[in-house]
Amino acid sequence: MKIDKRRYSLLAVPVLAASFAVAVSATPASAADCGYLFDDFSYSSSADPALTANGWTPRSYQGGPGVPGANWSPSSISFPTNNGQKVMQLTASTDGTAAGTKHAELYSTQKRYLEGTYASRVRFTDTPVSGNDGDHINQTFFTISPLNGDLDPTYSELDISEYLPNGGWGEQGPINYQTTWYTYRNEPWYADNVHSEQRSSLDGWHDLVAQVANGHVVYYIDGVQVGDHGGKFFPRQTMTINWNLWFIDTATHSGGLSTYIQQVDWVLFAKNQVLSPAQVTSQTGGYRSAGSTFVDTVASTGGCTNNPPTTPPTTPPTTPPTTPPTTPPTTPPPGTGCSDAPNWAFSSVYTGGNLVKHEKSKFGDPNGPKSGEGVHLWRARYWTQGSEPGWTEQWQDLGRC
Repeated sequence: MKIDKRRYSLLAVPVLAASFAVAVSATPASAADCGYLFDDFSYSSSADPALTANGWTPRSYQGGPGVPGANWSPSSISFPTNNGQKVMQLTASTDGTAAGTKHAELYSTQKRYLEGTYASRVRFTDTPVSGNDGDHINQTFFTISPLNGDLDPTYSELDISEYLPNGGWGEQGPINYQTTWYTYRNEPWYADNVHSEQRSSLDGWHDLVAQVANGHVVYYIDGVQVGDHGGKFFPRQTMTINWNLWFIDTATHSGGLSTYIQQVDWVLFAKNQVLSPAQVTSQTGGYRSAGSTFVDTVASTGGCTNNPPTTPPTTPPTTPPTTPPTTPPTTPPPGTGCSDAPNWAFSSVYTGGNLVKHEKSKFGDPNGPKSGEGVHLWRARYWTQGSEPGWTEQWQDLGRC
C-alpha cells in the first residue's frame, strides 16, 4: 500500500465468518506447474547480490505512505535466523519526529503478477522490540500496480493483510484488513475499494493466502476464509509483490525511541492456479524438503505440466503472459458482430479480439441486477476469464446492439 487510504473507502464489507462460502469456481490445482515463484529469503543482508538477482528491491526512495519526511532505507531490512530458518525482517522505528522515523519495504522488481495464488508466511507483532508501545504501526503484505493518473480504471491493488496492532485511521486496535482496490484520487481524496476486517490479535506467525481467479479474490488466514471480493474490484493489470512496515502517524507516540519488526518466512506465487491453503503448505514444504531456497518459473510458457519446478529461468519477463492455458475450460465460438457474437459467460476463456454480447450488471455482480443500458457488443483486449464486460478494462465497448 503506497498511500494512507484505508478508512475513507466508499465501500465496506462486514467481517466475514469462517463459514463463508468460497466463490471461486475453479478446482484447486494439485500437481500442475503453470509457473511458480518461491523464496524462503536465505540472504545475508539487503546488500546481498543474490537478493536483487532474484528479483527483489529493498526500497530506498522517499515518500509515502505514512509519516511525511520519514526515511526508507535498505538498511531497515535484514535476514536473521528464527527457529533454524532464515527470515526476512523489516524494522521500523520512531522517536515521534519525522526526522527520527524510519520505515522499511521490500518489493518485486518486476510487475508481472496477476491471476493465480499469492501466499506468504508472516510474523506480525503486537508490541515493539524496544521502547514504548502504542504507535500506529502498519504491518503489510500486498500487491500493487502504478496509478496512471487520478481515478485510473486499470489501477490494481490487493492488500492481502494490513495489520494495525494499535489501531489507526480512527479505529481501535488490534485490527486487520484485506482491501481490494478499483481506483483512487489523492486530491480531493476519493477512494473506491472493498474491504474485510478482523478485530483480534494476530501476534505471531500466520499463513496469508489470496486466490485471484474467476473474477474473485478470496482471502485466507491460516486456512480460514476471511474475505471474498469480486466484480469491478478484480485486478485489471499485473502487479508487484510487496511487504512494508510503516507508521501511519506519530499521534500516539509517548516518548523515546520505539522499534517494531515484521518477519517473513517465505513467499509463494502460483501463476494461473487456484491453490488451497493446504496445497500452499504442501508446495512450500516440498521446496524446503528438496533444499530449494529459490524457484522462479513464472516466465514459463506453453501451458501446464505435471512436473514440479526445479530451477529458475535466466531471463524473467518484463511483460505479463500473453497466451492462455492450452486447455481452457471452454472455448467460445468466434463472432463478427451482434448477430452472431456469443453471450458473455463467466467461466469462458477469451483471447484478444474475441467478441461477446452482454449487458453489464448494475453493481459489478454478474449475478445481480442489470444496468438497464441494454446489451452491448464487447471486444476482449487480451486474454481474460471471469472479468465482466463493462466493469474492467479487459473489454472494449463497441456500442449497443
